[in-house]
Amino acid sequence: MRVSVQSAPFDLGAESMAFAAGAAGAGAVVTFTGIVRDNGGTLAAMEIEHYPGMTERAIAAIMDEARSRWSMIDALVIHRHGRLAGGEMIMMVATAAPHRADAFAAAEFLMDYLKSRAPFWKKELGPDGAVWVAAKDEDEAALRRW
Repeated sequence: MRVSVQSAPFDLGAESMAFAAGAAGAGAVVTFTGIVRDNGGTLAAMEIEHYPGMTERAIAAIMDEARSRWSMIDALVIHRHGRLAGGEMIMMVATAAPHRADAFAAAEFLMDYLKSRAPFWKKELGPDGAVWVAAKDEDEAALRRW
């Protein structure tokens, strides 16, 4: 299992291919890529902050929890920080499991956690200035189902 919190863009194709190639014994690989929404063209940028070390440990812990819940062979989380423009890839989750149900469930669990609980702070920059992104009720509801 690998966690990468980085400012640099990642190559989705290369990361997906390398992950799948290393998932010996998997019957399913699920990938998800999050994109910075441009809010209808009004987003100038999103700034993402985190505490190095703490963020990686928190994500690794939730990956361990996913592994204990589902029959996972491997998992990958890449999450960017710094200044990102609308349309840029912000994160990637990949899971590998013997069967698709476990791969999908583990990926969705990881995505819900990243959206609601991972220690990232996001600020949207737009025409009216900077606004910190607050937790949304639907994101909290998605996390509660686990």
